[in-house]
Amino acid sequence: MIKRIDKLLIDLPKSVHPDANAAAAVQELLGGKFGEMSTLNTYMFQSFNFRHKKKFRPFYELIASITAEEFGHVELVSNAINLMIEGTTFPEDPDLAPMREAKDKRNTQHFIRTAQTAFPANSMGLPWTGDYIETSGNLIFDLLHNFFLECGARTHKMRVYEMTDHPVAREMIGYLLVRGTTHAVAYAKALQVATGVDVTKLLPIPELENKRFDSARKFEEQNVHTKLYTFSDADYKQIAKIWRGPHPSDGKPVQVVEGTPRGGTIPDLEPITEEFAPGVSEEDFMKILARLKSSAGI
Repeated sequence: MIKRIDKLLIDLPKSVHPDANAAAAVQELLGGKFGEMSTLNTYMFQSFNFRHKKKFRPFYELIASITAEEFGHVELVSNAINLMIEGTTFPEDPDLAPMREAKDKRNTQHFIRTAQTAFPANSMGLPWTGDYIETSGNLIFDLLHNFFLECGARTHKMRVYEMTDHPVAREMIGYLLVRGTTHAVAYAKALQVATGVDVTKLLPIPELENKRFDSARKFEEQNVHTKLYTFSDADYKQIAKIWRGPHPSDGKPVQVVEGTPRGGTIPDLEPITEEFAPGVSEEDFMKILARLKSSAGI
């Protein structure tokens, strides 16, 4: 099971200006082939399908605990997209075309289908597909695929980072560059335990350190790259049999942290009346509130 916590992994800055076209590019990091939907679902199904869990427990726990963090990555990218689009249109009489700006944006689905919010699709609007999942049942194959997947995801994050200077996108990507690299190192260490081959020597891929990115450097200075979380109150502690020793980028000792990161506040999106979202008037809200009070006996 996964325990849901009402927080984002980090705080995202308040958007001072909308950039729907940049949000369309960021969609690749959510629903693209190397997006967070792919990492979440790949690791999730690998953990479901893992054979000989007792015998190979540390490997199973590594994949399972990272699965839980990937849910938070999907949540973080989605909220970043939402904040980046916010403010593109304006509330007004429908005959005045209050959403006229939307017709010139790269992804009009953001305005027609999802009321200016994220959707599991790539930067060109193509929906995410389960075909991106790899769950072969072979331990080495799956670990190697996961290493490859994290390196591909890192490459795409770096490219999208260079496409936009929007503060929300930069903050989110900076953090995920660090965490994604952490996962790549974790799978490399797992492969070394399983095969004896030091895969960490291949890192970083691409050959550019995270500290070259301003928005990632601060997270590395906080040693975010050295921590692997169990995302559980009591389970998955055996990841320490794999996640140990020095970090290949700077030699700092890695550490297993029981539980989750401290987390940040989830943004509360304002109503968009021109999108009829949430489509509840003040009068209707008061009626809902009265019914809630009545059902609670207040």
